[in-house]
Amino acid sequence: MASAATTNPGYDRLAELKAFDDTKAGVKGLVDAGIKELPRIFHTPPDSLNCRPLASPEDPDFILPVIDLEGTTNPERRKHIVEKIKDAAANWGFFQIVNHGVPVSTLNEMKAGVRRFFDQDVEVKKEFYGSDLTGKVVYSSSYDLYTSPAATWRDSILYHMVPDPPETEQMPACCRGIVTEYSGEMVKLGDLLFQLLSEALGLGTNRLKEMGCADGMATLCHYYPACPQPELTMGIHHHADLGFITILLQDAVGGLQVLRRDCWVDVPPVPEGLVVNIGDMFQLISNGRFPSVVHRAVVKSVGPRVSVGAFFRNEASSGSKVYGPIAELITEMNPSKYREVTVGDFYKHNAGGTYLQQLEL
Repeated sequence: MASAATTNPGYDRLAELKAFDDTKAGVKGLVDAGIKELPRIFHTPPDSLNCRPLASPEDPDFILPVIDLEGTTNPERRKHIVEKIKDAAANWGFFQIVNHGVPVSTLNEMKAGVRRFFDQDVEVKKEFYGSDLTGKVVYSSSYDLYTSPAATWRDSILYHMVPDPPETEQMPACCRGIVTEYSGEMVKLGDLLFQLLSEALGLGTNRLKEMGCADGMATLCHYYPACPQPELTMGIHHHADLGFITILLQDAVGGLQVLRRDCWVDVPPVPEGLVVNIGDMFQLISNGRFPSVVHRAVVKSVGPRVSVGAFFRNEASSGSKVYGPIAELITEMNPSKYREVTVGDFYKHNAGGTYLQQLEL
């Protein structure tokens, strides 16, 4: 494929990318500078933007399940919740949860903390700017800036919180307390969800935790400023998550879309709710019972929008650990669909989100 610089004489895409990167001011820096037109580096190819229709929000087949987690200590109520999760995970790969136990004050303060970080002066934020996503705390804008066909309209800050969190002084002063508190709540909620998902697969309550599904967790905060031309770009290109599960907090602006039956489905924010989705590694260990589903984030002319994802996945230190379909799920009628793989190889080769297909038997 010809490069943009070849097909558009006088347009040096690499130079523009580098100029943007060197500012370390991110997308918010462009907005603060008062731009009225979207820089060309953010223009997403039209066939990628509009490749599938948007589902009607009135169609019951395209309404994401919302599951009430209240009462998980009651055996009968828990069975009902597990069945709901089983159905949603198998048929959607996504669901929303309410009455999940995370205090509303913590949810609100986490969103406020993200805004505080990105509202700071550039000189303060620059300390955390980088492209090495293995760092303890990394602020970036389009971490695939030089490899993606188009830059994305968002800024992000990543915290590797489990198993080895950053020291307090390594975190931004404006939000270190709430990031630590929120991440702790996500660890507790993740433990509960892995119990319920384990039971939904017909396994022992602690089977997934014993496998190490909760041994690593990163908190990733996204900030999407209002966009002058939202029809030309994306907040996050379509992708599937690599790990086991993701728990997402989104604000009232919204923008998350899930691919279902070849249509994009809006995921409307639910007050005090959280979104849960299955990742590629979970699809692998569940032998395809619970699928990892493609999703994306669109941007809007209003904002900023804030979202916070808790990503449960093994860290680099688990690179030699081997995963494959769980033995208890394999029968003569349901043979293994995937071969085993090390964590290191899975993450190394799955950057494009297609490695699961290569593991199929």
